[in-house]
Amino acid sequence: MKRRTLVGAGSLLLAGTAARAQATRKIARIGILVTARGSEFAGPQPESPLAKALLRGLADLGYTHGQHYVTEPRGAEGKLERYPVLTAELVALGVDVIVASGPALFALQAAKTTIPVVMSAAIDPVADGLVQSLSRPGTNFTGLSHQWAGTAGKLLEMLKEVVPGSAPVAVLWDRGSRSVWEAAQAAAAPRGWKLLSLEIKDASEIEAALKSAAEARAGALFVLTGLIAFPNRQRIAELALRNRLPAMFDMRPYVDAGGLISYGADLVDLWRQSARFIDKILKGAKPADLPVEQPNRYELVINLKSAKALGITIPPAVLVRADDVIR
Repeated sequence: MKRRTLVGAGSLLLAGTAARAQATRKIARIGILVTARGSEFAGPQPESPLAKALLRGLADLGYTHGQHYVTEPRGAEGKLERYPVLTAELVALGVDVIVASGPALFALQAAKTTIPVVMSAAIDPVADGLVQSLSRPGTNFTGLSHQWAGTAGKLLEMLKEVVPGSAPVAVLWDRGSRSVWEAAQAAAAPRGWKLLSLEIKDASEIEAALKSAAEARAGALFVLTGLIAFPNRQRIAELALRNRLPAMFDMRPYVDAGGLISYGADLVDLWRQSARFIDKILKGAKPADLPVEQPNRYELVINLKSAKALGITIPPAVLVRADDVIR
C-alpha cells in the first residue's frame, strides 16, 4: 500500500514539474518589418502570401504559432519615414529576431540594434554594408540576398528580346539600387545599348521621370527595386502604360500590379526559406556565422493584358520560357 502511494506521489511530482516547465517555456517573439500593411502579416492565418510562406516554413520545422512563437508585424504602408518609428517599437518589445526586406533593412542598420535580423530579400547586402561577406556576415544580419547586380545584364538582354531596336532604355533607380544601376551600365556598354538614367530621390519624382523618358523617345523602361520603387509599384506600372513604355521589373509583384514583364527570385519561396534562419537563431546560432544564401529559384512572369494595351507582341521564344502568364 505504501509503495503504491509513493509511486503515485512520484508520478504526480513528475507531472507537476512537466506542467511547470511547459508553462514557463519561453514563446519566441518574431518581429516582422515590411513595406505593406502590418495587419496583412498578423496572426496565425495572415493575409499576405509572404507571411503565409514564412509560417508554412516554420510549421515544416515543427513550430506552431501561439505555442512556440508569436509574430509582431509592423508595416510602413509605403511610407519610408515610418521605418525608424516602427524599428524602435520592435526594439522596445525586445523581440528575439526580426524578419525584414528592402528599405526596412537600412532602417534596422541605422538603429544599430543587436537583435538578429533575417533578410528575406536583400538587394546587395555586401555593397550596402549590411554584412561583411556572403560567406561570413560578421554582423547581426543574415538571410537571403537577391544579388540583383549579378542579374542586371540578363534582365536587359530579355528586355531587348521583347523590345529590340536602337532606342535607349530608360532606367528608373534610386540610391538603394545604385549598385544595380552601375551593373546595368557595365552590361550595356560593350553591347552598345544606350541607357537613360532616371534617378529619383523621392516618390513625388516618379511621374516626371517617366514623362521625361517618353519625351526622350525611350524604347522601354527598366525599373530597379531600391528604396522607392516597390512601395509605388502600382503607380509605376500605371504610368509606364500611360507613357507607352514596355517595362521590365525584377520582381513579380510589379507584373501583378500591371507591369509588362519581370524576371527575378520567387519572393514567396524566399520568405519560406527565411524560416530556416529563424530556426537556427532561436536555437542559439549567431547571425554573424550564418552564410547569406542566394535564390535558387527564379521566375519569368509576363502580363499579356499589358502587352495588348501597349500594342506589342511578346516573341514566342520569350513566351515559351515564362513560368506564369497573366492573360
